Amino acid sequence: MSIPVSFQHLVDDAAIFPPGLAPLPAAVTAHRALAATAYAGLVGPLVVDTARLDDLAALDPAGLEVSVVVPTPAEVAGVAARADAAGVRLVGLEVKLGGPGGSAEQVAAIAAARPAGITTYVEVPRPSSPDWPAVLDAVAAHGLRLKLRTGGTEAAAFPTEDEVAAWIGAAVARALPFKCTAGLHNAVRHTGATTGFEHHGYLNILLATARAAAGADTATLVATLGERDAAALAAAVRATPGLAAARATFTSYGSCSVIEPYDDLVALDLLA
Repeated sequence: MSIPVSFQHLVDDAAIFPPGLAPLPAAVTAHRALAATAYAGLVGPLVVDTARLDDLAALDPAGLEVSVVVPTPAEVAGVAARADAAGVRLVGLEVKLGGPGGSAEQVAAIAAARPAGITTYVEVPRPSSPDWPAVLDAVAAHGLRLKLRTGGTEAAAFPTEDEVAAWIGAAVARALPFKCTAGLHNAVRHTGATTGFEHHGYLNILLATARAAAGADTATLVATLGERDAAALAAAVRATPGLAAARATFTSYGSCSVIEPYDDLVALDLLA
């Protein structure tokens, strides 16, 4: 089955991060193998962190595309040279805020230090944070992108539907592309069977983004993000003409599993 435009390269391969925690050599081998599978069109770059970036040099990484998670703005300046030395192709940066200075100032520092032509995402605080408006303004002003944390290893890491709706609404209003990270293995919103955590669904987020672009109000976005009926969600996805266009805003999300997102699309009969 081919991957429709709406889902092409939607899932960045974050196999080395929780909860998967694949060893780096195994993750590189598995990522390369995906090119010869039905999952190939669904997958984006391999996501690595700066702590393991240099280790790629020993893994025959020629041609490997990577997006690098950078823990502080101060480390941005050296990433391109390290990626080049490791023999990989740097296609993205995902930078966390932290360190001295205010959040807006850190965004400006990221913009000044990032390599030319490299897509750069800034992991932004939740809308309830007092830093949120200043960070949003700074990301927009400097031509960067947003990274939204949609889950983690504890319940508090999962934002509410209202928070995600606020993120999406702000991103669409400012024409700011965003990616998501953590908690989005599956297509439909659900409660984790083993943890009890409330997981967002990647289809919920994609559909909410398309509806926001079409002028939907916040209440509609919240309801879309909260939809748990898989059949109803799949039907709404099929009936939404702006879904492929919404990918210009919701560009991708990181997942330690590629197979789970694919299997959900198959089960929902959303692949051509």
